[in-house]
Amino acid sequence: MAGRRTFIKTAALAVPGLAVLGASKPQWVPSSSLPDEEYWDEIRQLYALPDSRTYLNTGGLGPSPTPVLDRYNTLTAELQGISETGHHFIEEARAPVSQFFGADETEISFTRNATEGNATIASGLRLSVGDEIIIDAHAHPGGAIPWLNLLKERGVVVKLFEPDAPTQDEVIQRIVDQMTPRTRVIQISHVTAPTGILLPAREIALLAREWGCWFHIDGAQSAGMLPINLHDIGCDSYATSGHKWLGAPHGTGILYISKDRLDDVFPTEVGAYSDASYTLPDQLEYIATSRRHESGTRNAPLVEGIRTACAFMGDIGMERVRERGLELTELLRLGLEEIESIEVLSPVRRELRGSILTFKSSRIDYASLNRTLGSIHKLRLRVVTERELNAIRVSLHVFNSPAEVARIVESVSEALKM
Repeated sequence: MAGRRTFIKTAALAVPGLAVLGASKPQWVPSSSLPDEEYWDEIRQLYALPDSRTYLNTGGLGPSPTPVLDRYNTLTAELQGISETGHHFIEEARAPVSQFFGADETEISFTRNATEGNATIASGLRLSVGDEIIIDAHAHPGGAIPWLNLLKERGVVVKLFEPDAPTQDEVIQRIVDQMTPRTRVIQISHVTAPTGILLPAREIALLAREWGCWFHIDGAQSAGMLPINLHDIGCDSYATSGHKWLGAPHGTGILYISKDRLDDVFPTEVGAYSDASYTLPDQLEYIATSRRHESGTRNAPLVEGIRTACAFMGDIGMERVRERGLELTELLRLGLEEIESIEVLSPVRRELRGSILTFKSSRIDYASLNRTLGSIHKLRLRVVTERELNAIRVSLHVFNSPAEVARIVESVSEALKM
């Protein structure tokens, strides 16, 4: 008996009117020949952010550019109008999205967020009592709790390394210091959420391969912040959300599993679309791609949204996005360091930096400072309580500007005088 997904896909393609809903590559990005700040101002106009508030929390929730929202809303209305799933849009999105991440289309599945992808890997690896997992001490709850669940249910051991090191070599050494013959998994936050540390993923992949460990990346903060080529990195798996730096709709994400390691991850949630074939009552064959981790009816417009977001960011160019983030965070660092009592917690070295800058003051409590910056100066920031850092995080993306950076510095300076 063929899987139910085969019938549904074929039936959807046969519905009159559905063919006109095909995806096309967006062309909304302004000309690269524009002067630099004029170019970025044109990009800013593609986001529906009000001028009354400066948005600086992409590390928590990133806004979608209007072309992504328009595509998502249009496709949702059209599919609702003919009451069809449009599942073929999901299959059409797989190749361009995988290309954006430097992967093969057989290696990605669409998820709801990075947490779901992290949990799929943690639950699906065949780990047992005493097996050791090493994660960074700045891991987001969505990256840490799936492993703590295994500690609770299977008796694995979770060990931490401190990612805030002065050099990449020191990061590697801190991981090595935690490794034993029982080490089975290394997971890192590609870019740490509390202070924006960019960890040396390619070098850690080599270390994991040398030790025979599984290497998983929580990429919630890296997708849409910097160029990613998963084949070049060499990780076994990678999970991310679409709703942060990528600018995809809420409820989107991807999970990558290297095609050479696919069968090492036991599918923990399966259903229609997970199978290559099945026969009741006693036969099931998984589909030979990462799609086996997608179960049941999916929201095709959401997947179309993440495809459109990848195309949008790709049109800007991820190297250009990366350089803009570095430029803005460096401007902010230089400005804040001129203010007495301010300590910048994020890395200075370029190779360790993301587009996040976290700071604190010795003169005023972080929560009070954040309230003042939010209520009086209209800056949307995020407090950092993890690891008792007690600081404030600034996320700077393509819709932010040097003028907004100057506003942050001026606002912090004024808040400290109150």
